[in-house]
Amino acid sequence: MIELHFPWIEFAILASLAGAAIVAPLADARRTRRIALVAQSVSLISAIGAWIDFNDLHVHEAHDLWGLSRYLFGRGLLVIDELSAPLLPLVALLYLVTTAVTLRTKVNRFSFAWSLVCGAATLGALSFQEPWLVIALVIASAVPPGMELRRRGKSARVYAIHMTLMSFAFIAGQALVDAEGRIGPMSTAPAALLALGVFIRAGLFPFHVWLTDLFERASFGTALLVAVSMLGDYAALRLVLPSAPEWTLRLLGIGALVTAAYAAGMTLVQTEARRFFCFLFLSASALTLAGLESGSTVGLTGGLCVWLSVTLAVGGFGLTLRAIESREGRLSLVNFHGMHDLTPMFAAFFLITGLASVGFPGTIGFLGSEMLLDGAVQAYPLVGVCVLLASALNGIAVMKAYFAIFGGRRHPGSVSLAARPRERFATLALTLLLLGGAFIPQAGVASRRHAAEELLRERAARVAEVSPAEVARK
Repeated sequence: MIELHFPWIEFAILASLAGAAIVAPLADARRTRRIALVAQSVSLISAIGAWIDFNDLHVHEAHDLWGLSRYLFGRGLLVIDELSAPLLPLVALLYLVTTAVTLRTKVNRFSFAWSLVCGAATLGALSFQEPWLVIALVIASAVPPGMELRRRGKSARVYAIHMTLMSFAFIAGQALVDAEGRIGPMSTAPAALLALGVFIRAGLFPFHVWLTDLFERASFGTALLVAVSMLGDYAALRLVLPSAPEWTLRLLGIGALVTAAYAAGMTLVQTEARRFFCFLFLSASALTLAGLESGSTVGLTGGLCVWLSVTLAVGGFGLTLRAIESREGRLSLVNFHGMHDLTPMFAAFFLITGLASVGFPGTIGFLGSEMLLDGAVQAYPLVGVCVLLASALNGIAVMKAYFAIFGGRRHPGSVSLAARPRERFATLALTLLLLGGAFIPQAGVASRRHAAEELLRERAARVAEVSPAEVARK
């Protein structure tokens, strides 16, 4: 059992939990934000350390056997592998940037304590491979947004119904898997239940309603972090892919394609920026699961690359909309706002992140989209048509939203709406990652390919009822 040289993963999780415990009783919102920034910075540094440490070991997975994990359980429950290694720092970065760019006028509306708790739960879910622990933390990560809705006096009925159904599906499905034994393919009932849980958490049609409702009622920052964590996709790869029958993967792939095409069409007719962003995210993120249908290494690699690009590009796109909304209020896409001259940096970043979200050439999303399309066309030509259609409609919608927000007659306001220093730094950092990942993609693609090969090897071993090592030898 290969171990990390330092308990990086534990530090990343415990830093967020400690920060949440400190800020929870505080009444000063500005002080709360400062402490949250420190805690999330430590979490990000630890996640980066885990990624570097793992890469230096040159193995498929490594365990964090230090500290609490060894003391409480005597074995490595916290695991980092090819799949989760880049996701940990990416998620930690988005939580840090979201906190950093929260304006002083909005600090009282955004719950930093619940954000820290949700961040710790997300990092924990990405660090576990034990099915029950993954399920527990996916469910736990759904609690903070519900609590925020209640604190804001908004109706949480739609959100609570969907999260309750998701919890039941995951728990009942995994219980049936354990009852059958973990060797060999799972039967119809547990596969259907686990697929239902993935459908709900990933927001696949027709279970996307909870996500549009969350963007409508919760703070933009909270809804954004819940969406871009993409724990539904992670649950699909950890709970469903290893031993689910072929029809389950095909069902998830078809659901993802239907969601991508449907949401892409919906982006064109939205009149509010929040709902536009929600459907853009649904369309782009659904393509990650579309890679499951191809059943090939190329298709799955493309899906995993799209996962990284969607998290980074759509996350940055959402932060841009959130920054503009913080200055202007909720944005309507019916009229022209003419904000280009007042916020030129946001206008440029809006275009970069928006085009990266749809796989525009020269951005981080291009190569992943091409690999996904190639794998999909090889398996089912019609799937490639759906992917192209969704990308084209999303591109049109992004440009339409850009002209509505930044085009038209100049905004009449006299108050400066320029980006603050924190926002400039965050914008520059994310832009470098988006463009750098496009021009130097080798390391990222190689990592995603190794992860895809390992996932498919594990699936072949489970279905054939042999060990993964034997499958690798064959």
